[in-house]
Amino acid sequence: MFMKLLNAVAIAAILGLTACSTTTENKEIVGEVETLYNQGMDFVEEGSYGEAINTFEELERQHPYSGWATRAQMMVVYAYYKRENYDETVVTADRFIGAHPGHKDLPYMFYLKAMASYNRISDVRRDQQFTEQAYETFTELTERYPDSEYAKDAKLKITLCRDHLAGKEMMIGRYYQRNKRYMAAINRFRNVVEQYQRTSQTPEALYRLTESYLTIGIEDEATQSAAVLGHNFPHSDWYAMAYDLLSERNLKLPTDIENSSWFGRVWQGITETVNEQNN
Repeated sequence: MFMKLLNAVAIAAILGLTACSTTTENKEIVGEVETLYNQGMDFVEEGSYGEAINTFEELERQHPYSGWATRAQMMVVYAYYKRENYDETVVTADRFIGAHPGHKDLPYMFYLKAMASYNRISDVRRDQQFTEQAYETFTELTERYPDSEYAKDAKLKITLCRDHLAGKEMMIGRYYQRNKRYMAAINRFRNVVEQYQRTSQTPEALYRLTESYLTIGIEDEATQSAAVLGHNFPHSDWYAMAYDLLSERNLKLPTDIENSSWFGRVWQGITETVNEQNN
């Protein structure tokens, strides 16, 4: 019985020492804001992003009104991003953006938020939710901070996002066309021409419009599609194919395309886009 009691006392003493040690460590950290921040940065450099997040969040908890806390919040966003925990990257970036609307590093927070979606873009056969989110955030970044160091890369990625979204529309349109759902296909192809004129999908979309309209016997719309295609992409294979389709039916390209309603707007819009790209 005595031995059991002795063992119990010994165990209690050990636990007490452990508790005192932990308390001492905590006391040493409390108030040492720079120590916490430097520890967090050390973890980041080591690639120990989970430990970094815990350290920076502890800094923020203990020193919520210091300038170090603001830096720590940014580093939490970065650490989540490097850890590839993209949902938390978006959440913490949004929290920072909302809490610090005038901060000088907001462009970087928008960039990390956008990249968290961009890195999850899947092929066009899958849902394009992340493509849309990346596109929207990159667009907001370029509009709000056009002169920031991240704007140039954001503009490039906007182009890639738009091409991806247009590719999704084209895939669906081709599916409808193969299954003889021509009006549904036409709506998809028109959407590409209207919404994604700056993408590489536009020439094919105009060709598919020509093809679909001819299939259902709407020759005026077919020739207008081919005319817009020929005017803006005269050397493309898609125009050569569209021209052949019209020739097989002895159809000619219209000369008053600019005065038609929908195609007139498309004509003007694509022409301006092509001119901008060439310049």
